[in-house]
Amino acid sequence: MHTVLKKLALSSVVAGTLALGGCATEEEVQKAQATADQAMSAAQQAQSTASAAQGAAANAQQGVDQLRGQVNSIDQRVNALEQKHRGERG
Repeated sequence: MHTVLKKLALSSVVAGTLALGGCATEEEVQKAQATADQAMSAAQQAQSTASAAQGAAANAQQGVDQLRGQVNSIDQRVNALEQKHRGERG
């Protein structure tokens, strides 16, 4: 019984492989090429969008860095004023 099941499973695999391994028609090839072309176009558009987003992120980071520098400068000025004020109070 076990041998019969093994033969049946093997024959099913062989039959499935033969059914799926048939030659593609010209129409199927053209359809596959059109799908691949659409996918390539979508990928190029996604790359363009990602590049634009990366540029925007770089600009935003530059703005954050500038603001951080300004905050640090203000913080130093406030600290200097606090120390001066403490020195006057004694």
